[in-house]
Amino acid sequence: MRKAVVLAGLAVAVAACGNAPTTTPQQTGAASSAPAAAKPLEGVNIEVAAKWTGEEQTNFEAVLKEFQNKTGAKVTYASTGEDTGAYLGPRIQGGSPPDIAILPQPGLVKQYADQKALKPLSAEVQKQIDDNYTPYWKELGSAGGQVYGVLVKAAHKSIIWYRDAAFTDAGVQAPTTWDELLKTAQAVSDSGTPPFSLCGASGWTLTDLFENVYLSSAGPEKYDQLAKHEIPWTDASVVTALEKMAGIFGKKDYMVGGNTGALQTDFPTCVTQVYGQDKGAMVIEADFVAASATQSGAKIGESAKVFPFPKVGETAPVVLGGDIAVALKESPGAMALLEFLASKEGGEVWAKLPGYLSPNRNVSPDNYPSDLTKQLAQTIISAGESVRYDMSDLAPSAFGGTDGKGEWKVLQDFLRNPADAKAAAKALETEAAKAWK
Repeated sequence: MRKAVVLAGLAVAVAACGNAPTTTPQQTGAASSAPAAAKPLEGVNIEVAAKWTGEEQTNFEAVLKEFQNKTGAKVTYASTGEDTGAYLGPRIQGGSPPDIAILPQPGLVKQYADQKALKPLSAEVQKQIDDNYTPYWKELGSAGGQVYGVLVKAAHKSIIWYRDAAFTDAGVQAPTTWDELLKTAQAVSDSGTPPFSLCGASGWTLTDLFENVYLSSAGPEKYDQLAKHEIPWTDASVVTALEKMAGIFGKKDYMVGGNTGALQTDFPTCVTQVYGQDKGAMVIEADFVAASATQSGAKIGESAKVFPFPKVGETAPVVLGGDIAVALKESPGAMALLEFLASKEGGEVWAKLPGYLSPNRNVSPDNYPSDLTKQLAQTIISAGESVRYDMSDLAPSAFGGTDGKGEWKVLQDFLRNPADAKAAAKALETEAAKAWK
């Protein structure tokens, strides 16, 4: 009951801060000398743990500062490093978890829910989710019928980056369909530049490529079924997607260094090959390519441009990665901060800072500081119910997230020799069956 009272007080206080009428000393009389009312979370300490460092951490701390200014709470940030599970595990086991953790994979939501380490979201937080997110995102943060998490930050994985000079030299423009992409690739190749710099040594980039092709060619319903292993990877829809990918993998002149070179190139070296070394024309990867492209001397929107991942079938694919905030402690401060992060207001504070995309459908693209992020944000909103989360991050890590194993290895093998899509699908199913048993 105390939690509900505090949260209700927070909502009233925040509304009052934004909408209170202006008064004059004559109107208020003696009350004008009274001390200002205490902020609703004055004296409350909240610890938040996430993987972000550097600029990402700085920007998130600016969002936390806005919350602190409104509520009086004191929020402390702790960086988990890249292995969030390794950081949180000992703290959960030791009985001293942070109030809030921001998880990089939905699979961790279920894992910690199974361990009884998560607190169900309050009605107030759930209302923000219902108001601002599609039902798909609510389901993504749920486990066992309880809602535990809210997606607070997205990575847009359905774009292709290109070097403008390479397209100009080849006399081509950004394609909109898969067939047009292959025609563009041929024209770029004919002009003397390998069209693609693939990051094949980083297996997750190949799963990103597969997911975009599959979502577009098979559609959202099949995508959901495959993500849960409700249909086998030997399904004809998987074979079709692999055959589409073979349109690139099967032509060594389409890749910087050919198939062997692509398998030896990691992320972000593939970005450097396009923008720092002018070896290739395109990189198939997410919005975070911008950082590496800039470091290579490219100017975003000028020498480094993007186009939406071309339609392979009926669906224009929008695949997102992202980070899900959960509560590890039963505290009004934790729920109040999650409510803020899930709100339109919280999303707009964050959207004004660089390097951020919101999955919140009510955060207007006008809030973003660059034309690129405005464009990407609009594609998320326009895709509506068809947006899907990175499939490999939804899978057991043994299949979708382990270097040299599972989906990563099979797709690398397929990049090495793309002659038999059915055999690759069979290999994927063999690995999936082991991971989901």
